[in-house]
Amino acid sequence: MDRRDLPDLQLFQVVAEEGSFTRAALRLGRAQSGISQAIAALEDRIGVPLLARTTRHVRPTEAGQRLLKTLSPALRLIEEGLTELKEARSGVVGTLRLTSIGYPARAIIIPALTGFMEQYPNVTVDLRISDQLTDIVEAGFDAGIRMGAHLEKDMSAVPLGPDLRAVVIGSPDYFARRGVPKGIEDLADHACLNYRQASHGDLFRWAFRQGERRAEVAVNGPLIADDAHTLIEAARAGQGLTYLFEPFVSEDLAAGQLRACLEEFCPLWAGYHLYYPGRHQKSPALTALVDYLQSRRRRGA
Repeated sequence: MDRRDLPDLQLFQVVAEEGSFTRAALRLGRAQSGISQAIAALEDRIGVPLLARTTRHVRPTEAGQRLLKTLSPALRLIEEGLTELKEARSGVVGTLRLTSIGYPARAIIIPALTGFMEQYPNVTVDLRISDQLTDIVEAGFDAGIRMGAHLEKDMSAVPLGPDLRAVVIGSPDYFARRGVPKGIEDLADHACLNYRQASHGDLFRWAFRQGERRAEVAVNGPLIADDAHTLIEAARAGQGLTYLFEPFVSEDLAAGQLRACLEEFCPLWAGYHLYYPGRHQKSPALTALVDYLQSRRRRGA
């Protein structure tokens, strides 16, 4: 099918219904000459005349009548389908309450919401940023964004991106002063910048891969913070090494402001997921968001 056929077939139907190019032009708000030329081009592509033209009347030929019998129901089905889509879109309304930690909110959710809000203008997204692991049912959230390793078993989850590689990073100045650790045991001789977990206040234990085993290491150093950006700034300033996820510092690594070490020991972590109670019925707004995010990920956006 030529990409011009469908709009030209619609013009043909209107002209046949009106019995006049003039009345069809008034109905469609288009120039009569343009409609006549479009249908003449359609007839040339098909190879048969569809309209018999006289000075007073326009009527379908026998071939045109046969075409109308199949064309009219088909165009009606298309119109009904479009109407259903519009009604479904207008029916997605309300406030969608989400909780997320900072990085996926900025890097994944906010970019995705641009297109989502265009498609669903009657949905308001109430996005709460917190590093704490939130019980979304108890707190009244529709869904949350969390790393795969932290998902509860009774939750449904939709992956938002690839797995994340951990990195141990420091500044070139720090490595020039203190040297580069070659093995995990060397961390005992380095200044390590610790992350305090917001949910329970414990210090995050750095996880490494040793062959098939996974090892967790408690490190010590001059600074403890509960914010990744603070730790990155401290690492840039040469205050020590810190353990983060590669996307957090990809620009710094590319620019040479920070360097990675112990890469062969750093594991992959299950990436970020949108999660929601599996036993509950999803609201139309949440269903729309889940479908949109899955479609966006399939497109590689």
